[in-house]
Amino acid sequence: MSKAKSQKEEVLLLKNQICFSMYSSMHRLMKLYRPLLAEIGLTYPQYLVMLVMWEDEIATVSKIGEKLQLDSGTLTPLLKRLQLMGLVQRIRSERDERIVEIVLTKKGKTLREKAKPIPEQIFCLSGIAESQAGQLKQILDQLGK
Repeated sequence: MSKAKSQKEEVLLLKNQICFSMYSSMHRLMKLYRPLLAEIGLTYPQYLVMLVMWEDEIATVSKIGEKLQLDSGTLTPLLKRLQLMGLVQRIRSERDERIVEIVLTKKGKTLREKAKPIPEQIFCLSGIAESQAGQLKQILDQLGK
């Protein structure tokens, strides 16, 4: 087999795929998050919504969707569940009934304190050096644009 042909076939090896490296890394990261989030009663998607709410305290469904890159069909069940848990409140806008505002409740604010150690715990469990983590985040942020 010629060297050029060999290189072309190497392109399709699983071990050479960036997408698979990202997929397997994300799978491992979710395994790290799962028990930590279970302690505070959240799933990973619920945690993402709560991160937005802890930042803003009041946000429209569309604003949360923009930040998390989720459509309302995915987001609505998450928000309903968080409301049932007493962490947020869903309120229709009086100005425009099509707009639903999400408001962080007192219980939701209290949960923030319980969640504070999670990022550092994940960082420690990942085994990635702080300098590498910063570089990785920059690369992933660039790829996500």
